[in-house]
Amino acid sequence: MKKGLFTCGIIVVFLVLAPVWAQEKQRPESFVPKMQEVVVTATRSERSPDRIGGNTATVITAEDVEAKKQMTVQALLKAVPGLDVVANGGLGTRTSVFIRGADAKNTLVLVDGVMFNDPSSPTRSADFGNLTIDNIDRIEVVRGPLSVLYGSNATAGVVNIITKKGHGKPRINIGVEGGSYSTWKIYGTGAGAYRNFNFSVSGSRTETGGFSIANDDNKRILHNGNTSEKDGWENTTLTGRFGVDISSDFDINATVRYLDSRTELDDFFSGNFPDFNAGYAVDQVDFDPATFLSAPNPDGSKKQRVDNQNLVYKLNLHNFFFDRIVESTLYLQGSDLNRDGFDADGIASFDFDGKSHEFGWQGSFNHKDINILHLGAGYFKEFLESGSSSLDEDQDITSFWIQDQLLIGDGFDIVGGIRYDDHERAGSAATFRISPAYTLSKTGSTLKASFGTGFRAPSLFELFSDYGNENLKEEKSRGWDVGFEQALFEDKIRFGLTYFEMRFEDRIDFDLSTYTYNQLTGDTKTKGVETFLRCTPAEDLNILLNYTYTDTEDPEGEPLVRRPENKVSFTARYRFFEKGMLNLDILWVDERKTISSARDVNGNRVEKLNAYTLVNLSAYYGLFESLQLYGRVDNLFDEFYEHAWSYATPGISAYGGIRYNF
Repeated sequence: MKKGLFTCGIIVVFLVLAPVWAQEKQRPESFVPKMQEVVVTATRSERSPDRIGGNTATVITAEDVEAKKQMTVQALLKAVPGLDVVANGGLGTRTSVFIRGADAKNTLVLVDGVMFNDPSSPTRSADFGNLTIDNIDRIEVVRGPLSVLYGSNATAGVVNIITKKGHGKPRINIGVEGGSYSTWKIYGTGAGAYRNFNFSVSGSRTETGGFSIANDDNKRILHNGNTSEKDGWENTTLTGRFGVDISSDFDINATVRYLDSRTELDDFFSGNFPDFNAGYAVDQVDFDPATFLSAPNPDGSKKQRVDNQNLVYKLNLHNFFFDRIVESTLYLQGSDLNRDGFDADGIASFDFDGKSHEFGWQGSFNHKDINILHLGAGYFKEFLESGSSSLDEDQDITSFWIQDQLLIGDGFDIVGGIRYDDHERAGSAATFRISPAYTLSKTGSTLKASFGTGFRAPSLFELFSDYGNENLKEEKSRGWDVGFEQALFEDKIRFGLTYFEMRFEDRIDFDLSTYTYNQLTGDTKTKGVETFLRCTPAEDLNILLNYTYTDTEDPEGEPLVRRPENKVSFTARYRFFEKGMLNLDILWVDERKTISSARDVNGNRVEKLNAYTLVNLSAYYGLFESLQLYGRVDNLFDEFYEHAWSYATPGISAYGGIRYNF
């Protein structure tokens, strides 16, 4: 560990001093820092980050996606302050995101504004395991309760993945990459505009041989052939974004994202009743229904897998009226998320189909960019179908909301809103949020704060499955934060700090004593601090340092599982010879509490997962105007770590690729 940290330090010093050694060159336009990125998610309208009130938002830009050269969205999210990523294995496996220590179900995930949370999953949470970076323009993360704008599930925050829009002369990119674990990917994109029509489309195919999900490097679990099978992943992703300008004040646009994947899995061995003296992953577990006994079987069939087919779509009709004072959007959107599971013998074991349909209207009234009033109404319906579980259920929500943004001079910005939701089963709920910010022009200081409430309706699985409870009511949340940002030296240095607290009432959780979902007595609480420091010490060098402290507490006063108290991320990005980019990412994650069933091969309780440090390097170079070579090394020092007890993560791995533009 010390050797790894020392080497990291040498790399950082090199990146800081490199501009002094390198010959001065004129910086290309594409590398000019974009100080005014657009943020949509915080207010449901396009605003610059300094015009979103006191909301706390992080934007992963197209430049970030290009520099890091990762394959998946979850890999890009790991460094975001206030956000933790947990994957149960390698590429394609179930991956959850926790915002500010809250449950994964409290994060609403959107793809171009369409809900990606799965209506058929037990808690209506989102799985990031199969979301690739194809055709992504940016990812917006807004922290804090946002039910006032997005309704159920947005009780801790929102992650919005936004597709690129075509513009300019039509162009095509094709590429191929490959590397460790027998991984390869081919992809292509096409984008541009012709007269009043714009388009952006992409397609990719990714395959990896993978590694055993049951961690072969974990010496405290059963081996002897029980951790030897490689678990691969296959993914096909197709995306499209299309728009047509009927007139200068009327346009129609649509987006679609479809993915088809297959993920090979392992079993979890929990011992036998009443002792349950084990709790770790192995390749396969055999269960004898006659004796109710189970045992690992290293020589048995190992065909366990999950197939996913996911579709999200959206159609917008967008108008301006009265010299663009009034803006109107009618939308129809939805999703269809299918999961089919197969056991170790390759026999179908479960099937779940979750669908959602939503249509609504959003209008705004803009008075000289001083007062912007937003109104909205929507009807949302979700469906759960499962032949294996004999489920065919649905429920709907009707919503009305209003938000006002008041801009006073160059300094004061306040956003406030209220919402009313009428849920078919859980009843009605009213939520609100207010988020002021004030900038002192003389000092470059910005003071900001927010306070909001949220609600989460019970999922269809929580209500109607074999473990369901039809008496469940909605979860409620409230949260607030306060902080500041400071810009120095013409914004070459910017730092900030935010303190937050959230409280969840009537939190729904699985009750082991009744084997049903129940509402917990008492409140679940989270609080913490998020800080960042961004600087540009030289013309072609950008540095970003984030630190997050998170304290969580369930109703019994115990910390929540898999949430680290401390997390630090460091990114240094250096452009060289005008056509090249070098990116260094360092991530340190503190120790975390494990789930209650985590035990080693001797039946000893495993209380915590160790802290870890990851170092990733990536680079690209434009060999010619239309040809780019790139590569990356993940986990440079081959750190052993686990997101979840006994589930493997990648060791040191290298990947390279080539992309051609024409």
